[in-house]
Amino acid sequence: MKAIILAAWEWSRLRPFTNTIPKPLIKIMGKTIIEHNLEHIYSHVNEIIIVIKYKAELIKKYFWDNYKWTKITYKKQGYEKWTWAAIRGIKSDLDVLIIYGDSIIEKNDLEKIIHLNGYWVLAKKVEDPSKYGIFKIDTDNNISEIVEKPDSYIGNLANIWGFKMNSKILDIIYNIPLSKRWEYELTDAVNEYVKRFPFKAIEIKWAFIDIWYPWDILTANKHFLDKLTESQIWWTIEEWVTIKWNIILEEGALLKSGTYIEWNVYIGKGAQIGPNTYLRWSTVIWDNCKIWNAVEVKNSSFWDNTNAAHLSYIWDSIIWNNVNIWWGFSSANLRHDNKNIKVPVKWELTDTWMRKLWAIIWDNVKTGINTSTMPGRVIENGSYTMPGEIVK
Repeated sequence: MKAIILAAWEWSRLRPFTNTIPKPLIKIMGKTIIEHNLEHIYSHVNEIIIVIKYKAELIKKYFWDNYKWTKITYKKQGYEKWTWAAIRGIKSDLDVLIIYGDSIIEKNDLEKIIHLNGYWVLAKKVEDPSKYGIFKIDTDNNISEIVEKPDSYIGNLANIWGFKMNSKILDIIYNIPLSKRWEYELTDAVNEYVKRFPFKAIEIKWAFIDIWYPWDILTANKHFLDKLTESQIWWTIEEWVTIKWNIILEEGALLKSGTYIEWNVYIGKGAQIGPNTYLRWSTVIWDNCKIWNAVEVKNSSFWDNTNAAHLSYIWDSIIWNNVNIWWGFSSANLRHDNKNIKVPVKWELTDTWMRKLWAIIWDNVKTGINTSTMPGRVIENGSYTMPGEIVK
């Protein structure tokens, strides 16, 4: 079997983060998004083909030509916009597994369709079928058709892009004509395939994790941390450190005296925490970060090489690479009227459906002493704030 991983899109909803990296390389709980899926499939396939376009060189540099000795090759998508256009021209004599590289399907569900006899697609029950591609199935789960955003109710099993098909799907994709919208359509390819071959839908039993917006990173981190049942400690903890629940402490990391950790937390390679730091509730701190004296962090994600100086208060925030948060930094994460937090996305205010969200801070930001922010504010790449500034 060959795996085809679709990883070509720019994904503008995740700006500012996708300004500097493609979505598949966003880190969730110890691994990039694409690695979460590769980890589940690499031992079951002969070759991994990654379809790339946006910031393609970063993906190639990250993986080179193999993943744990399973061969990786790359297919560069051209000017065609849509997914099935990206697959056109790929050849295989083996069955193929086609999945997204920018969402996470859990191990049990992926391995289920790999090992089941026949050909299958993973599907998810949804509350509003009119927003999705919906499979029409019979009582034995055989697919007769997929309908994009149906006007009337035909079922509620939506496509989430976990296809196990025989190699003939590649010929079908290559030969389907352009649609009226001048696109190579998913629905056309699948509907032609089900005319020729038995194809069944199977409902996922575990989580399907898609990162649509920056704040979804916090939800995804929490999902994995909630499943952490025992600590994995690979490096140094000084005396007088208190750890409630479970942590992952990677190689080279250091917990200094007086640090207090509540709930499950991830701490990356070479990170230094403390002294007298308070970490709690689903916090993820990546490689080579420094969280100094008397800093409180809750439900936040720090990327590589970021520092938070003493006497700072950081809740419900996403802080990217090489950020320097100087002392006295604090922010509001809750509106006085208790309404949902709205964040600018693609130049429009978007409802996060969250009541608590602090700040989203890009790469290479420096804050002055005693900077504070209003809920849900974005601080742009390379910016700095003045001492005592309120980011409104």
